[in-house]
Amino acid sequence: MSMPAEVKARAAALIAVERQRFAELHPASRQMAANAGEHFPGGVPLHWMLDWETPFPLFVRQANGSTVTDIDGRHYADFCLGDTGAMFGHSPAPVARAIADQAGRGLTAMLPSDITAEVGTLLASRFGLPFWQVTATASDANRAVVRWARALTGRPKVLVFDGCYHGQVEDAFVKLEDGETRMKPSLLGQVSDIAQTSIAAPFNDLEAVERLLGAGDIALILTEPALTNTAMVLPEPGFIEGLLAAAQRHGTLVCLDETHTISAGLGGFTRARDLAPDFFVLGKPVAGGLPAAVFGFTSAVEADMRRVLETKTPGYSGIGTTLSGNMLALAAMRACLAEVMTGEAYAHMTALASRLAQGLRDAVAKRQLPWTVTQLGARAELVFSARPLRNGAEAAAAIDHTVERAIHLFLLNRDVLVTPFHNMTLVAPSTTQADIDKLVQNFDEALGLLCGEKEIAA
Repeated sequence: MSMPAEVKARAAALIAVERQRFAELHPASRQMAANAGEHFPGGVPLHWMLDWETPFPLFVRQANGSTVTDIDGRHYADFCLGDTGAMFGHSPAPVARAIADQAGRGLTAMLPSDITAEVGTLLASRFGLPFWQVTATASDANRAVVRWARALTGRPKVLVFDGCYHGQVEDAFVKLEDGETRMKPSLLGQVSDIAQTSIAAPFNDLEAVERLLGAGDIALILTEPALTNTAMVLPEPGFIEGLLAAAQRHGTLVCLDETHTISAGLGGFTRARDLAPDFFVLGKPVAGGLPAAVFGFTSAVEADMRRVLETKTPGYSGIGTTLSGNMLALAAMRACLAEVMTGEAYAHMTALASRLAQGLRDAVAKRQLPWTVTQLGARAELVFSARPLRNGAEAAAAIDHTVERAIHLFLLNRDVLVTPFHNMTLVAPSTTQADIDKLVQNFDEALGLLCGEKEIAA
């Protein structure tokens, strides 16, 4: 999976040229970075906003539909879409109206709003699980599921897959190293060894999962249906179905975290494959970009929850915050579920994502580069591997940050945004064919420079 040496060398040169170009194009952002840096480290309210390959942050004035406008007045075709948070476009009209209407009638009261029953019906109908809870983020939802699974089963351990991502959930910060589970060294401020209660397994390896479940101490398997926060890894045919069957045999619960794989289609990967997990998590896009998330669960799980609550010691359970399920979030969620996340929207998104994926493949094939393009509904991703990836180890080996960043910065300087963390693109209901063609054309030009078809001009 090694990157052609000449491509990597040209990528470093291209980054240097494009960083200078970015600085020349964005004087207002440069000044704003200096002003904001007086109180925000790096000039940003969240350090992840520094992960773009730019000499200083790009500051946004407005985002609508699939277009982002920066403070220098440049307009971008946005294929990042808040790394899925704005998967259905920035400020979808029904969500914006719902937020404006609810804002005048209260934001939060730690009491259920008058649309709670309607939102519950929409969730159950869309995703197939009968019971739901609302949190502020997918991290909170996943953390709640982990706590519930341990409480319901009386077991201590959680199984995750090497290369996974589940937000800030500490239990997921483990990796496989020489066949052993190790805590990720990047985790800040961790005192206890997470590898004592979390187990990392290779994705797409049912035999390994079956062996680990045999110990009888795993409360929960927490997984995305496809690994998406590294180079994208799709499940092999029958893997997720086999995972659910194996867990049931061993008395282990399963949570499918669909925060990213909701791109697969209406109802996510779970509905597309007619799956029946014990828990289901959806964050980022469920309220149209407003901070909110949900976790759903089966009737059997709900009955066990009542049993546990009836016998637990009084006091805070460690699950939930006072802002969880607030009135504003539910109003946005209802609008998004009922009017934005529609079958028609998904049909448009998936069709254009297929056009995008094919355009990227054609540009790669023209240079005979050993790369592939993976698609999951509205999500398409360039992978630096000659064949589809099978697990997290292969995904880690395929990543080349230098080439990745050269492509991203080249596109950004030509008014196209893609996700800075990896080569992921998302198509929204508002994305146009012209947006797709713009990305593909500029991607083709970037590859031409990286492959030496033209000189990289300073």
